[in-house]
Amino acid sequence: MTRLIGIIGVGLAAIGQSACGSREDAPQGKTDEPIAITVAPVITRETTERLEAGGVVAARESAAISSRIVATITGIRAKAGDRVRAGDLLITLGAREVAAHTGQTRASAVAADSALARAQTDQSAAEAEHRLATAWQKRVAALHARNSATDQERDEAEARLAAAAARLEGAQAGIEGAKAHLSAARAAVGVAMATESYTSLRAPFDGLVTERLSDPGNLAAPGVALLRIDSHGARQVVVRVDEARAGYIRPGDRVSVLIDALERHDTEDSGVEGVVGEVARAMGADQRAFTVKVNVPPTVTARSGSFARVVFRGAPRRALVVPARAIQRHGQVSSVYVVQSGIARLRLIQVGASSPEGVEVLAGLDTGESIVTSPLPKLVDGAKVVIGPERSGSGGTP
Repeated sequence: MTRLIGIIGVGLAAIGQSACGSREDAPQGKTDEPIAITVAPVITRETTERLEAGGVVAARESAAISSRIVATITGIRAKAGDRVRAGDLLITLGAREVAAHTGQTRASAVAADSALARAQTDQSAAEAEHRLATAWQKRVAALHARNSATDQERDEAEARLAAAAARLEGAQAGIEGAKAHLSAARAAVGVAMATESYTSLRAPFDGLVTERLSDPGNLAAPGVALLRIDSHGARQVVVRVDEARAGYIRPGDRVSVLIDALERHDTEDSGVEGVVGEVARAMGADQRAFTVKVNVPPTVTARSGSFARVVFRGAPRRALVVPARAIQRHGQVSSVYVVQSGIARLRLIQVGASSPEGVEVLAGLDTGESIVTSPLPKLVDGAKVVIGPERSGSGGTP
């Protein structure tokens, strides 16, 4: 408060000296002539609180390239700043043990295929023997019915048929087992080939390598990032919003995004319009904050990790608003001229945020007061004024 009073005092002194100088320099015959001015009323508008949150620029898609097996890194073909396309080879891992395992599984598959062929041959022999035993049993049974064969011959024929049937059933079971073994061997070959493919790490999408985290000779392990890649195209800003303010933010809301590192050819200033794309439904119990992702236009080319601020709309409220052209600024002091009974009175004010509707006044004015919008350079405190019509080029309607 002491500092504010000091600033206001210095501002009043500077404004007073300027006013005295203007009065001394003015011609004596024209000091009492009223000055034609235009005015605007101090009005109250519905507005919202300004909620600002800091975050970072990030790509819509980002991937950490890591190994799915434990192996030695034999080569890294990309470095930070390289642009890559989907499918490009980025990292190669040692494949000697993996290749040996693949060869072993392929040999097992060949052996299983041979075993199936043998089982099919055994089945054919068992079927032939079963047919012969069936025919022999029928002949002996017919002869036995005419008392031309003994009971022993009949029993031997029936036993031979039963043995042939058992061998046929065993051959069929052997084929099923050989088929299952062959399927398992072929599946093992597929797994081994897939594992062998893990020794070549490729780019999942078109993008830019942003970070290289390892070198050849190191041991790669599952879950340990080796490279980081950001996708091309549009960016997003990721911010954290506390629990109390998150309730005012909805997906689809249009917000203002301020990026300090924004390149000049993208826009004349650092402010762009963004759209809230996602509001996290869950939050960390220890953080008490929500993650909000804001999509920015494709023309924004700020690098990932650049600092950004997002301005959201908060709780609705009413605020005093005046035209920006009515405000005079002297360093840190802001003032306006208030018309009272045909006299222009200098009034110090405290201003807030600016918007297309005008500048918010936090203190110093009341609703309904008339303030001068033009011509401000000709005015001094206590000057007589007369309200004239709004002139073109005065900066728009109040």
